[in-house]
Amino acid sequence: MTFLSRAARPATVGPAAALAVAAALLAPTSPAYAAANAVPTYEVKINLTTAALDASFAPSTAVRSAFGITGSAKARSYGYYDSDALALDAEGWSVRLRHKSGSSFEETYKKRFPVTNGDIDAALTTANAAGFDSGDTTYKAEVDWGYAKQTLSFSHEKSHSSSGYSGTAMPTSTTGRTWLVDDVPGKLENWNSAGWGKTTLQASRAHGPVTSKVYGGAWGPSDDASIEVLPVVGANGTGTEYVVELSFKTASYADAADLHADAVAVAESHGWLHHGDILKTQLILDRY
Repeated sequence: MTFLSRAARPATVGPAAALAVAAALLAPTSPAYAAANAVPTYEVKINLTTAALDASFAPSTAVRSAFGITGSAKARSYGYYDSDALALDAEGWSVRLRHKSGSSFEETYKKRFPVTNGDIDAALTTANAAGFDSGDTTYKAEVDWGYAKQTLSFSHEKSHSSSGYSGTAMPTSTTGRTWLVDDVPGKLENWNSAGWGKTTLQASRAHGPVTSKVYGGAWGPSDDASIEVLPVVGANGTGTEYVVELSFKTASYADAADLHADAVAVAESHGWLHHGDILKTQLILDRY
């Protein structure tokens, strides 16, 4: 180890140099992020009323024609995992297990950020500060653009073998939870504090499952158009209500804006438009 003798101490800093050092220390700094903001894709989601359905609760011929829906019904079952107190939801997280007929199970871990007054850039910056940026390619950024509300989300997807499960059959709540806990990604596992997300998920249960039918097609600038018809239990715990969601996916903000405006106008002109946003995740968490 080397020691400086008293005679080797540096000379006193002059007034000009001292002022320069002080100015550098006091100068404002910009937030430093690991990478640039993520670049999202867009999904326009417009709810329709049951006037858009025929007697068999499928999209009517007129609705199909109006929105380019040409595909036949494809079933999918899914449920969301959260505690009874909805602790994950309170932190903007949702965990979904979904099974499409003939496919593996899909495990989706999603973090949501609100978009205020249409300012998507501000939401992306907030997400960046929380660790969701363009450098993390394991999460897909998407803006859900509803009738009156926009939400930025980051989704991490994994799969689980569906061996032994036919059609869209779902596992028991305990089995599904085990799969999801085993595959929990790091951002959720350590959200708030070390191990918080994993511990919270271990105390969760399945909300659902529900089974919907999805009809595909293409419309305008979107080659990924669909109508999902979701039967859910009534708010009082009895009967069945139908949620009808028209959606379009695109990578372009301009195309999303056009799709939103056009879809609202067409649905309104035919008396099919639901004037509001029905959030399926929240509905299923609350009713099951």
